[in-house]
Amino acid sequence: MDRIDENGFRANVGIILMDDAGQVLIAGRRGRSGWQFPQGGVKGNESAEQAMYRELREEVGLAPDDVGVVGVTREWIRYRLPRKYVRKQGPLCIGQKQRWFLLMLQAAPAKLCFDSTDAPEFDRCRWVDYWKPVEEVIYFKRKVYIRALTELSRIAFVDSSPPPMPSDWPASWLKA
Repeated sequence: MDRIDENGFRANVGIILMDDAGQVLIAGRRGRSGWQFPQGGVKGNESAEQAMYRELREEVGLAPDDVGVVGVTREWIRYRLPRKYVRKQGPLCIGQKQRWFLLMLQAAPAKLCFDSTDAPEFDRCRWVDYWKPVEEVIYFKRKVYIRALTELSRIAFVDSSPPPMPSDWPASWLKA
């Protein structure tokens, strides 16, 4: 059972998987055109880290030894769902609160797979420039992606400056 707090936010983890070239993995939703980072709910008494490793296995087929944890967001990052996506059946869920993990791929990219569960969420993936996922994700998650990528960029690029955020993004994406 997913954990939903008293305010209606579902506990969730997000995974930013990076390669040696500084690119990040985005995955395509099965049967849909959308792209996103792997993510998923925190169940029962799982810690955020335990949920991250479970989701990593379920969504992209990787084991803990296939990655190195580079960092995690300091706090839960919340977002509200648009009204049409609010879950009214069962416990009310108005949005998600997420802990974002930055992982470095240590296995060969060929180890990625999408059939480790009976109901895979993704059917394809691609490596993209660091900020590209913000442009690819569904509109209501853009600000969360910007917050997570911004916070984690400080540790993602310790030996160099992080790539600059694109200057042509609409101002509405950058407002808190």
